[in-house]
Formats: sequence, structure tokens, C-alpha cells
Amino acid sequence: MFQKDKIKDRQAIKVGGFIMSENIGKIVKDTKQAIGELLDIVKLLKGDIFVLGGSTSEITGNKIGTASNPKLGEKIIKGILPIIKENEVFLAVQCCEHLNRALVVESECALKYNLDIVNAIPHKKAGGSLATAAYDFFDNPVLVEHISGHAGIDIGDTLIGMHLKHVAVPVRIDIKKIGEANLTLARTRPKLVGGIRAKYNDHSKHLN
Repeated sequence: MFQKDKIKDRQAIKVGGFIMSENIGKIVKDTKQAIGELLDIVKLLKGDIFVLGGSTSEITGNKIGTASNPKLGEKIIKGILPIIKENEVFLAVQCCEHLNRALVVESECALKYNLDIVNAIPHKKAGGSLATAAYDFFDNPVLVEHISGHAGIDIGDTLIGMHLKHVAVPVRIDIKKIGEANLTLARTRPKLVGGIRAKYNDHSKHLN
């Protein structure tokens, strides 16, 4: 029984003809920890938007877009959804370049923010594994073209900056990689306007 559990926890991810022994449990755990730490730092409000971009190819040590892994995508999305729901924020999962980096969101999010819905269903070859999993596991998923998220996490240099509000501010935590993929985190703050005579709120959420 112990051996079975051990094998289940440490699965071999097969990519093309290459098998990479990778601890899937650690990948999910690190992703959850990174998101949890970012949410603790930024203190998002109920109904704010949290953007997730990620490449399962990069996580498993391959070039982005070359070795999408649906099983890994499912495990990551399943692992993080409870954190998202606990914090009462909307999750927006970015698709790959083939779908112009559109995002999977709940229809409630699209309605609240008056987002432009586009017609596509993400899959392994056009959308990517994380977006595909999000489309499968969300309650009422839709695809939107653009979004202005309040914070986000980028696993594997997927360029989520185009979907963050101005002004995006990098956030540093101890975790630097998820699997083999680079990890980037960001929060956002309102623009400081008005010049030398202006006064600003003294609040960490609004200052760089």
C-alpha cells in the first residue's frame, strides 16, 4: 500500500519520447503556496480578478508550447480552485498564443466586468493545458478577449502583463520556480497622478 501511494505521489510525466521524473505533488504544493502568499500580500477585495498564466511545457523542462500536459494542468487547477474560492476572487486563466492569449473566466465575472466574450473552446493544441482544465472545472466558463486583473501569477514566462491593470508591480517570494518554469508574481496599484502638488493615500496596496 505504501509503495502504491509513493508511486501515485511521484508520477512520471511523459513528454513525446522523453520521460521526466517529476514530483507532481510538489508542483501543485508550490503553486498553491505561491498563490496563497501573493493573496496574503495584496489583500484583494471580494470579486477582484486574479490572473493565472502557465505553461505545463515549461514546468516539465520543455520549450513553451511544445509539450502540453493535460494531466498536470488538471492537477494544478484542481489544487488552486479551493484557495481562489476561499478568497472570493475571480480566477482568469490565460490561454496560449494560438487563442491570442484569451482568458477562461466564470460567466459571472464576464457579466460583472462587462467583458467581451469570444467563441472558442480551449484544448491541448490551442489554448493549453491550464486553460483547458479551467474550462472543464469552472461552473459556467466563457472565454474573454481582454481583462484587467488586480494581481496574477505567471508560470513559465507566458506574459500575463497584458491582462493586468496599470500599474503592475512585481512581488518577490522565496519560491522562484514551479518545476522547471520561471515564476513571476505581480500586484497592481492605481496610477499616481497630479504631479508635485498632489497628495496620495499612504497605503501599501497603492505604492511601489
